[in-house]
Amino acid sequence: MSGRPRVLAIVGPTAVGKTALALDLAETLGGEIVSADSIQVFRGMDIGSAKPTPEERERVPHFGIDVAEPDEPFSAGRYAALAADAIESIRGRGRIPLIVGGSGLYIRALLTGLASGLDPDPEIRLRIAERLAREGVGAIRRRLEEVDPQTAARIHEGDVYRLTRAIEVHEMTGRPLSEHQAAHGWRGGRYDPVWIGLTEEKPVLVARIEARCDEMIARGLRDEVQGLMARGFHLDLRPLRSLGYKQMGDVLRGACALEEAVAEMKKATRRYAKRQLTWFRANADIPWFSPSRAREAIRRRALQAFPERGDR
Repeated sequence: MSGRPRVLAIVGPTAVGKTALALDLAETLGGEIVSADSIQVFRGMDIGSAKPTPEERERVPHFGIDVAEPDEPFSAGRYAALAADAIESIRGRGRIPLIVGGSGLYIRALLTGLASGLDPDPEIRLRIAERLAREGVGAIRRRLEEVDPQTAARIHEGDVYRLTRAIEVHEMTGRPLSEHQAAHGWRGGRYDPVWIGLTEEKPVLVARIEARCDEMIARGLRDEVQGLMARGFHLDLRPLRSLGYKQMGDVLRGACALEEAVAEMKKATRRYAKRQLTWFRANADIPWFSPSRAREAIRRRALQAFPERGDR
């Protein structure tokens, strides 16, 4: 034992089945869930972020959900502080904290902290913003591919904030962001994580992703985006440029038909799942399981990590 508080960390790509598994394990262990999802933090963004349902949140307490408005600045650092408070509260009740999600940066910020010495530089940021306005996001992305191809491969082509941040770090330090992150690593943080990585064979995961996207449309993603617009939230806000919201926003702008947007949503989500797996597989401590075929092995790992909870 490290002497650090032990937590269970369930990670993996979108649509793989993290929520269902986490609910089962939380009930088995007597635990509570701390969400690690960069969109579920925003109020009103329920369907497109696959937020746990009210029934699921009634079944097991959840934290890290609905803590900010979509136009409110929100960072990995702020998430880490809120999640750390939630973990202490959960432990104070004699319960087991389960960190569950696919936002790798948020999980790293919580478990090990963020790489130091990388505070924003307003001058550099302004210079990049001017170039962005002048030449477009494609030029920024091409520059990042030149100086830091590893980070560029992990960032969605439309994620202007992260593209800009990666260029900023390179210009500030002369080193790529991926190098800073590799040096910082996953270890030596405030908690002792017991990892459970979830994945499936590619055809299974692709089918789950496509079914998830179809379900979001059927549940009313279009109405959800219209509702956010009616509340005064602009489609160019960073959260509303995320998966699903961007594509539905394009439909509402009249930029494309619904069928085209759904096809793009599925394609972009498949790419995102690939980037998530790349991020987490850089951590050699994570063992990988199929939630559909290795349920008992996963359960055994959780009970071995928290043997005092095995009588539940």
